[in-house]
Amino acid sequence: MSDLKRVTLALAAEAPEAVTVSVYDPAMCCSSGVCGPVVDPELQRISRDLRWIEAQGARVERFNLAQEPDAFVRSPRVTGLMQAFGDGALPAVLVDGEVVAHGRYPSREEILAAGKPAARPAGEEPPASGGCAPGSGCC
Repeated sequence: MSDLKRVTLALAAEAPEAVTVSVYDPAMCCSSGVCGPVVDPELQRISRDLRWIEAQGARVERFNLAQEPDAFVRSPRVTGLMQAFGDGALPAVLVDGEVVAHGRYPSREEILAAGKPAARPAGEEPPASGGCAPGSGCC
């Protein structure tokens, strides 16, 4: 079994709810940008990866600036990226509301890694106050 398949199975087992992958594309002529006489290979790759990720149980939503500008305004993270970087912020990809990449499409592995909860040793709980855990030596 491939490492990618193991990560996918682990995600499905660990996540009680489906991960949401939100893609905010720059203005394109159609919803996926995979149209016309010359198709960008990067758009083909991300479309393929998103279909695969969705088949693994993730929820995928995709927004095109030319067709759905309101979606960009409704997302404070995307609005902030666009204020900071202008059109260079797009494409922006978020996993469960957290920015995974902007200005480029991330790899399938990057998206999967962002959807996986941070690993911590068994039995170790995070500090309740955000401070040091007793006996951890960090204080």
